[in-house]
Amino acid sequence: MSEITDFDALRRAMAENAEQPEGPARNARAEELLTAAEKLNIPLAVIEALGHQLKVYNYSSEKGKMFVPFARLLRMWDERPEDFDEYETHSLHWVFKWVSSGMLDQPHIPLASIEKWLGEMERRYRLAGHSERAVRSAEHSVAAHVGDVARAERAYAAWLAADRDSMADCHACELHGQGWWQAELGRDAEALELWRPVLDGEYACAHEPHTALASSLVPLLRLGRTDEARANHLRGFRLVRAMESMRGAYAEHVEFCALTGNEARGLELLAERPAYFTDDGHPQSKLEFMSVAALLMDRLTGLGLGDRQVPGPAGREWTARELAAHARAEALALAARFDERNGTTYVSERARARMARKPLVERLPLGVRLSPGVRPVPPPAPPPPVPSVDAAPVAGRPDLPALLAEARRLSDTLRPGAVEAWAAAAAAAEGVELDPRDRAEMADHEAMSLGPEGVALFERAAGLYAEAGDPGEALAARARGAYVRALAGDVAGAVAAVAGPYEEVLALYAAGGTGLRQTASVLMGRARTLLRRAHEEPGSDAVRAEAEAAVREVLALVDGRTGEDVRLAARAAEARAMLGELAGLAGDLEAAAELFARGAAAFVAAGLPWFAVEYEARLASLAHHLGDMAEAERALRAALEHGGAQLEAPGRAQLHLQLAELVGGRGDAVEAAGHALEAAHWADEAGESATLGAWARQQLGGFLLRQGRWAEAAEVLESALPELTAETHGDGAVVQTLWWLGDCLSELGEHRAAAERRLQAADIARHWPEQQDHATLAHLAGESLAEAGLSAEADRAYARAGALWRELGNVPGLIRSLRARAWLALDGRDGQGRRGGPDGRDGLEDARGLMADAVRACEAALDTAADEESRQQLVAELGHTHRQFGDLLVRSVAEGAEEASARAVFEEALAQVLLSAEVFASLGEGALHSRTGSELAAGRLEADLGRPADAAARARAVLAAYEGQGDEGIGGERTGNSEAAPARRAEAEQLLRLLADQPDAGAGPTPRR
Repeated sequence: MSEITDFDALRRAMAENAEQPEGPARNARAEELLTAAEKLNIPLAVIEALGHQLKVYNYSSEKGKMFVPFARLLRMWDERPEDFDEYETHSLHWVFKWVSSGMLDQPHIPLASIEKWLGEMERRYRLAGHSERAVRSAEHSVAAHVGDVARAERAYAAWLAADRDSMADCHACELHGQGWWQAELGRDAEALELWRPVLDGEYACAHEPHTALASSLVPLLRLGRTDEARANHLRGFRLVRAMESMRGAYAEHVEFCALTGNEARGLELLAERPAYFTDDGHPQSKLEFMSVAALLMDRLTGLGLGDRQVPGPAGREWTARELAAHARAEALALAARFDERNGTTYVSERARARMARKPLVERLPLGVRLSPGVRPVPPPAPPPPVPSVDAAPVAGRPDLPALLAEARRLSDTLRPGAVEAWAAAAAAAEGVELDPRDRAEMADHEAMSLGPEGVALFERAAGLYAEAGDPGEALAARARGAYVRALAGDVAGAVAAVAGPYEEVLALYAAGGTGLRQTASVLMGRARTLLRRAHEEPGSDAVRAEAEAAVREVLALVDGRTGEDVRLAARAAEARAMLGELAGLAGDLEAAAELFARGAAAFVAAGLPWFAVEYEARLASLAHHLGDMAEAERALRAALEHGGAQLEAPGRAQLHLQLAELVGGRGDAVEAAGHALEAAHWADEAGESATLGAWARQQLGGFLLRQGRWAEAAEVLESALPELTAETHGDGAVVQTLWWLGDCLSELGEHRAAAERRLQAADIARHWPEQQDHATLAHLAGESLAEAGLSAEADRAYARAGALWRELGNVPGLIRSLRARAWLALDGRDGQGRRGGPDGRDGLEDARGLMADAVRACEAALDTAADEESRQQLVAELGHTHRQFGDLLVRSVAEGAEEASARAVFEEALAQVLLSAEVFASLGEGALHSRTGSELAAGRLEADLGRPADAAARARAVLAAYEGQGDEGIGGERTGNSEAAPARRAEAEQLLRLLADQPDAGAGPTPRR
């Protein structure tokens, strides 16, 4: 490290170290700085270095080290209190609270010592004139820790009754502690109400809302407020992820995963922090972490995954079962140490209760993907279907007649599960002599389960049906076999194969040798096969006409004759939908949509809503194409409703994603986010995380962003990015995701990361033919880089954007980039790395030139403005540029500048501000607030230049401009800007008061920053 030779250098070094990430490296640096402070032979330097050391220890996993520097500080205070300045005196008393709570977390410190310390804290606070509030809060912590509920309640009441003073914890920390106690007592609603101002961002500090978000998770789940729990997990985990000192809060996020069916996410969290398994500096948080690790491992073991490899303490490989035993033993050993110290069993009881918790939600989708190598934990396998009739075993065997009856009932009524029921019956029939009919139906349904691979089994079923004396069903089985040949790609062979059964069944039906159901089945098999050929040859009118004739033949046979037979009703419904397919192939989309709607409605009317889903989805696509968004939305909702539990994961994901896009398109970002979340969940369930799941997460992130839920959106978008590829999703989707993520990170104050994302997006967009997005992203990257303090990089980004704006003919964009570069040139380093001198003069020349370029670009564009709207926009930009030029000049005057040079710059600034007011005045009422803002700026400059009369006249003119008008005024920039008018009035009145207090304002300009 560089040598510390004076107090100022020490303070700078401590400030730099305070900004470093929590952890051993920061702690070690604090120890080095204390050694350096001791060499300065300045008592206050040692005091400040000890305070810095104590603080970094407290905010790390080595909390146990803070007692030594505190003891030394306290001894120095008792010996020479005059060495402490006001700030360090306050800090010494403030950290009493850290030390008292820190003692509780260290089981080797006797309870008697803690109680003695509590009395010492109370005595010293009383001597210093502080309220009892912090003392009673500390007493409450001691009583709650040992399980003395009565004392804890008394201390809690005294805590709230005592006055808040400078020693009280911040509002955020106090509310968290109060809510934690309510949750401990099972008062979840009361806890959440106490936490509300913290969760809503009204109060914050270094560790809040981090801990409140984590503490809220289980109470929210217990109250059934799962959406809030999900949001708080995504927000809160983002905050604690990088903070080493927050192992306890981190554990609560792992616990949330274990209790919501997100075991795989929990494993991911454990893998991110392997040191949490072994860090011993804070036993209390280690106890909490090991408890929830045991909870998660027990959950995995209960799911049959006890032998799965899981992340654990370094040095060996762990299975879930092994880590469960290890974590439980560690947790209980730590709890026993606390209980031995406390003389109770309370800590062990709480640890056991936590490890024994049961899931509060079977599966709560989070919307985020899992890291590579962490596979989702499969849900428990569903129990096998139970027949609706008793199937009691006979001599150890299932009741085969009952199984056959149930399978026949399901297949005759087209109920879901029929194929599975026949499979169960077939398994039970092994070794049993069956009649041909039973064997035929078993073979028939097994063939249905095999799809294109079932052709041979359909032929076997046909033979068995014939043997059973049902020639019509035999022909139907052959027709089904022909259709699956078409599905396998042999369309011509299928058409030839279905011709025979078709001719035979018509003759058989005419002779009374078979029934309507069997005949309809053969005709439908032929119609399906011919429709398949129409899809293969969409340009052939003859093929389409033949298929349509076949479909209409089915309708002619069954229409009006279905009665209570759901199979026949299904034939009629499907035939109408097939006509819709043919209409679509012919290009008649309106007719196709109508026929799909009729077919879907017929399935629903027949009590077979799950068959309507396919056609409702197609109807939604057609309606969307035709611009009927309301009908598309209705159809998608109907498909989800009618699919119910029968809807498979890929289809459910697709429907939710389409519905998210539609609902989001009409502006309902909240509902749209819900559908995108469901789409992401079901895509993951379907094994399509990298394709459909990435799309859904991208959409979910966008909808969360639209709601201003920046942290949640950032988590989701970051999880989507690794699976979004230009090849699969298109580079537009990748750019949009990076753009959105940059916006989120900017709102969260993570400006360096925001700049990285925006530059990534710009580098992709630079290859597009249209460069508007490239320019916008480069400009946004400049903003983020500037906010991050990277002036040179920001200047380059703005220069890149400016060149693009110039090429695009976008003069407002060019002007804004020039203004931004001017401010950078003044405030820091320019694009070539030159830094301004101590009075800012070197940078000022570059800044002047850039502002002048902006003025010239605007004036030149005004001469060629294409229309009045463009002219008005350019005039406004010119006004803002003159105003910023003036502000920049004022900012350039350094503290202690010579009066003559300062006056010259102020005069130049005044000229620019007056030009600004004049330009805004030309825009009339629409630019009133901008004009009056410039007038007031001119007035302040005139006051600084010793012209009080001119300054007062401007202030009175501003008041006159708003006289008789409401806060919003009428039209222009005042509409919806109710704060501007009262703000301008207040500024004008303040300026007049200032002038009245300084009647001799002629002493020359006062530099202002």
